Amino acid sequence: MSTEILVNIGQQETRVALVEGGAAQEIHMQRASRHGLTGNIYKGKVQRVLPGMQAAFVEIGLERTAFLHVADMVPLPVNGDAMPSISQLLHEGQQVLVQVLKDPIGSKGARLTTLLSIPSRYLVLLPHEKHVGVSARIEDEAERERLREVLDALQQRMAPQFGLIARTAAEGAEAAALEADVAFLLRLWKAISDRAAVSEPGTLVHGDLPLSMRILRDLLGTHVERVRIDDAEECRRVKQFAQLFVPQAAPLIELYEGAAPIFDLYGVEDDINRALNRRVDLKSGGHLVIDQTEAMTTIDVNTGAYIGHRNLEETVLKTNLEAAQAIARQLRLRNLGGIIIIDFIDMKSEDHRAQVLRALERALAADHARTHVYPFSPLGLVEMTRKRTRESLGHILCEPCPTCSGRGTIKTVETVCHEIAREVQRAARQFEAKGFLVLAAPNVIRGLVEEESLGLANLETALERPIRLQAESAYGQESFDVVPL
Repeated sequence: MSTEILVNIGQQETRVALVEGGAAQEIHMQRASRHGLTGNIYKGKVQRVLPGMQAAFVEIGLERTAFLHVADMVPLPVNGDAMPSISQLLHEGQQVLVQVLKDPIGSKGARLTTLLSIPSRYLVLLPHEKHVGVSARIEDEAERERLREVLDALQQRMAPQFGLIARTAAEGAEAAALEADVAFLLRLWKAISDRAAVSEPGTLVHGDLPLSMRILRDLLGTHVERVRIDDAEECRRVKQFAQLFVPQAAPLIELYEGAAPIFDLYGVEDDINRALNRRVDLKSGGHLVIDQTEAMTTIDVNTGAYIGHRNLEETVLKTNLEAAQAIARQLRLRNLGGIIIIDFIDMKSEDHRAQVLRALERALAADHARTHVYPFSPLGLVEMTRKRTRESLGHILCEPCPTCSGRGTIKTVETVCHEIAREVQRAARQFEAKGFLVLAAPNVIRGLVEEESLGLANLETALERPIRLQAESAYGQESFDVVPL
């Protein structure tokens, strides 16, 4: 399957699309006004310690204080040892060097760790641990053993007080390249340590690479055929970076000079717009309905117009298998994370359920984010988790509807008319007014004049005061004002 990376450089926004087999699989965005924070290192100050939650709130200079849990401060206990109390590790006012694990999402502040990790092309340096490991995505046992031996030797010789982890990109890398990576990481850590020593609390000590360069580290795998960038200056900078840090990627980088916008290739722009819709149509005629909430994401699978050719069981199985593929793609494309509940169409056959579960797991295997899928529940639901480190595409590109405040529904005209009547009665008890002026949306005023005219006339009679109506096109359907005259 051919794989390309498309990079669109705007005035205030950089967008990256990972395209596999002619279809966009992942979208990454970075805006000048709103950089992603994951991986950034800050000099923080402990604002509050919460022993009952085994956590602390840390001020790092962002809009909201960040959250630090004890599990992100010490390695996981072994042999049943108890986790130390947060009060033993932190106190209010203490300065601490922290790294962002998860960006702020919704009303939640950033999640932090003191177990810092500094990534490079092939390796990750662990300044506060002495662990040597190899990415689980490298499955060849011989290669895993080779990398472990090389890293053990490099650690003992160059970084005995640090830990090292081989990233997926290290598969097949020569020992000399890994050694150069260790040397680079040690220089970088010294610069970070020196900067942290003189920084004030609440300041950024080390920021991650710009998105256009970070993709070479995070997305560039062995199957990527080329990286196309639509800006000449940025293309030159990325090539220079690649020649220094990812030399094997430099020949893959090219300037895109086509007449059409780069995201019109393979329909990426259309994919982004469709990824903001709740409904995802399947080729068979079925469809998905995806709802993202703060607690979880739910996905409902429907047969729609597809009726199959043999029987109901065949129709259901075929739709569910197609849905499993589409769900895996949508999770990556929309960057949906956390708890995900999938309501496949009910299947009586255990064999059919197993087939759908295997299809979902195979489709998720290409996902860069860590996923875990659980068997069908007694209610026929599939529960899964996907690691969430940054905001979803919908949260980046959209905001809650000002009319419905994010509910997805608005009150009917009839409901608003009744609310206006109650508000007029309330105002009549509070104010010695000669009459009342009602300002509301045109369709609400129309409802008061037509459907609710009798009730309005009865209200005027009961209050013995006139009620004037005035349509305001700037008002939303739920908005209104009652003004005493």
